[in-house]
Amino acid sequence: MRESSNPVFRSLPKTQGGYATFGTGAAGYGTQQVQAEPYTTRYPEQTGVARPMTIDDVVTKTGITLAVLSAVAVVSYFLVGMNPGLAAPLTMIGAIGGLVMVLIATFGRKQDNPAIVLTYAGLEGLFLGAISWLFGNVVVAGGSAGALITQAVLATLGVFFGMLVVYKTGAIRVTPKFTRMIVAGLFGVLVLMLGNLVLAMFGVGGGEGMGLRSGGTIAIIFSLVCIGLAAFSFLLDFDAADQMIRAGAPEKAAWGVALGLTVTLVWLYIEILRLLSYFQND
Repeated sequence: MRESSNPVFRSLPKTQGGYATFGTGAAGYGTQQVQAEPYTTRYPEQTGVARPMTIDDVVTKTGITLAVLSAVAVVSYFLVGMNPGLAAPLTMIGAIGGLVMVLIATFGRKQDNPAIVLTYAGLEGLFLGAISWLFGNVVVAGGSAGALITQAVLATLGVFFGMLVVYKTGAIRVTPKFTRMIVAGLFGVLVLMLGNLVLAMFGVGGGEGMGLRSGGTIAIIFSLVCIGLAAFSFLLDFDAADQMIRAGAPEKAAWGVALGLTVTLVWLYIEILRLLSYFQND
């Protein structure tokens, strides 16, 4: 059994199975009906659903979630542009609020609650809009904020669809060993981030800690590692979603898939935005 590196997906139902085929149509509606019993047996509270989840449900719910996030991000960006004093509070409210929503969804097993998912999307929109303005107008002084943000968005979408193609073609197979490697890498990155933050708070390295976010060579390498881990995490996310479809998860579970994919997309976007800011500051 494989587990996603994404905390949202790790708390979703898992099944045994071979290589999954996310988006290829192999896990069709009829197949899902036949295989629905393992899910309803393990999660009896989900019995009586109208029909099992399909790939169309995943695409629709993810699209709605990203649309809400994008709309709020645009509003947040222009609000900060008109009043730069809003940058810090909107960033903090969005980041902390989004984290709280993910924790509630994950540990409260409410991933399929559309209100929680869309609230997360709105809060992350506040965060992304505000922090995008900060990167484009403060971190990169004298640069083109529009160009920086556009490049980050296009690169994020490019990585997402690129990894979807990799998954569908089977160029990289999601195996238990592959999963362990990605999870280990994510834990390693998290430890380094926390260590760097603590050292910076104590003034080590001139307030830059180990230099993981200083904009130098080490920072560039670290951002590339984070981007690589986020990209490969999509493969685990696709596989986790595929296993849910195979298990006959109810239609409503597509909201949990949308939440998990959005969490990874947000992380990837921030890392790409940060990396691009390093080069524009040179």
